[in-house]
Amino acid sequence: MLNRVKCQTVQALLAAGIVVLLAPVLCAQHPAPPPALAGNNVQPQSQGDPRTPANTEARPELHHRPRYQVQRSDTLTLTFPIATEFTQTVKVKPDGCISLAGVGEVNVENMDVNQVREAVKKAYVDAKVLHDPLLTVDVVEFQAPFYIVVGLVNKPGKYELREDLTATGAIAAAGGFVTNFAKHSQVVVFHKIDNDWASAKTVDIKHMLNSKDLSEDIHLQPGDIVYVPQNGISKFKNIVPYSFTTGIYMHPTEL
Repeated sequence: MLNRVKCQTVQALLAAGIVVLLAPVLCAQHPAPPPALAGNNVQPQSQGDPRTPANTEARPELHHRPRYQVQRSDTLTLTFPIATEFTQTVKVKPDGCISLAGVGEVNVENMDVNQVREAVKKAYVDAKVLHDPLLTVDVVEFQAPFYIVVGLVNKPGKYELREDLTATGAIAAAGGFVTNFAKHSQVVVFHKIDNDWASAKTVDIKHMLNSKDLSEDIHLQPGDIVYVPQNGISKFKNIVPYSFTTGIYMHPTEL
């Protein structure tokens, strides 16, 4: 009996010694977490997607050219694939109207092709000539988009608007400002609203170039006029008269 007790005691001592010897090794393999900062509930930071760029600033807005709007003297082909007898080629009259076979006149000036299609379709439906007709509209002869630069530039005149263009680019294409006479800080862009009125927006090109920030530059639309005044002209109204008979904008000195 005594020998059995001694044997158990020796076994217990050996087991305790093994645990003491292995404790440093086990602690090294499983380190304890760092203590939390008092009063702060710190959340682990997400690593994020490595493919996501660090710069999250919004990208600049892209400016797209507007759809072509039908103008006077344009020629349109109206194709009716089912009711082929109504297929016709029409020319926009000076008053902005076209003459439709079996219906009469419809005003289409300043409409894009989708709007012209809906206007023609509505005309035939309202006249009870056709019921929900299928048709396509093609502009076969049209006026090339243009802009005009006037005032104190080296090459004033009318230019084709072939691509997205700003007021600054239009002035550069017109040979730049006339040195010592042009008012760089008050360039005016006129945009036709209707046959009687045009909007007038002022752009400070001098400030934009000095600050190297072109975000306020104005993107031109077909028919816009860029006016570079002489030093001394200061203020313009937001809406100005538009001469229908001559087809040009009133000179700012006449406002």
